[in-house]
Amino acid sequence: MTTAVPRAERRVHPVFLALVAVLAVSGWAVWSGTLAANTGFAVFLFVVAGWVVSLCLHEYAHARTALHGGDLTVGAKGYLTLNPLVYSHALLSIVLPVLFVIMGGIGLPGGAVFIERGRIRGRWRHSLISAAGPLTNVLFAVVISAPFWLGALDGIPDPFRYALAFLALLQVTAAILNFLPVPGLDGYGVLEPWLSRGLRRQVEPFAPFGMLVVFGLLWIPEVNQVFFDLVHTVLHGLGVPTWDTYWGQEFFRFWQGEPQVPQVGGVG
Repeated sequence: MTTAVPRAERRVHPVFLALVAVLAVSGWAVWSGTLAANTGFAVFLFVVAGWVVSLCLHEYAHARTALHGGDLTVGAKGYLTLNPLVYSHALLSIVLPVLFVIMGGIGLPGGAVFIERGRIRGRWRHSLISAAGPLTNVLFAVVISAPFWLGALDGIPDPFRYALAFLALLQVTAAILNFLPVPGLDGYGVLEPWLSRGLRRQVEPFAPFGMLVVFGLLWIPEVNQVFFDLVHTVLHGLGVPTWDTYWGQEFFRFWQGEPQVPQVGGVG
């Protein structure tokens, strides 16, 4: 099976390069304290840019896996360029996830790339295509939390450390939520090929609402507590303390004013 696509269909788009540039510049501003009068704004830009970059990589992983699975149309649709503007549901893919981050510190990517499933043969391939996105969030979380689990935090300015911790939290929440077997989320996509045709038909009408239902459930205090207990358990396994994620979110909310961090911490 050939997976060759024209070079123009897999060239990284300037929009994605601009997002990476914002991520780099804002990261430098957080690290260096260039915007000392408003570190929170720099943290906000760094986290949002990093989050949108991870969304692009999430959807690229779906598309790239689909390409190797047999859907050669993903190139013509622009999915291999990492350009978020070509996604089939811009509102679900970019606007709502960023809004969820601002409102509740929850990373929840939405469905974005349209895969022509009829071109793909084999249930394992279908499952792998769905799993590829959240697995990218897992990898992203492992990479950005490396200073924590490697014990290499010496010399890293506190605001940058807090920003990394909060960004790691978003990746972990995204991975856990996306792996839920809820229609419309990737976890259900992993299971769907193994379900009967009749059951799939019955569930299909609920798929557009799955993400919103999950987000609504997270506003129930008891559900929210259980969910974030799991999130912080995973983060502790990566060496990321609750203290750091908390202050990362406080800096992120720059509109509330610059937080005054006590001179203690570093424990989960």
